[in-house]
Amino acid sequence: MSDELAWFKPSYSDSEGSACLEVAHSPHPTDAEATVHLRDSKLGVRSPRFAVPASAWGAFLGYVVRDGV
Repeated sequence: MSDELAWFKPSYSDSEGSACLEVAHSPHPTDAEATVHLRDSKLGVRSPRFAVPASAWGAFLGYVVRDGV
């Protein structure tokens, strides 16, 4: 299995690189320590990366959806 991350950009991110995040899931999603990686879409591969546990990312998304943030 490859360890390379597959980055996803939101569909509403325009081609000019507006302020959006790109997201990648850990290459081994069955691992107990699965992570979600984030980076700035404007910088692409040059962007610093931020990784959080998949459970924390899920809780954050739940908050956003529930509270309409």
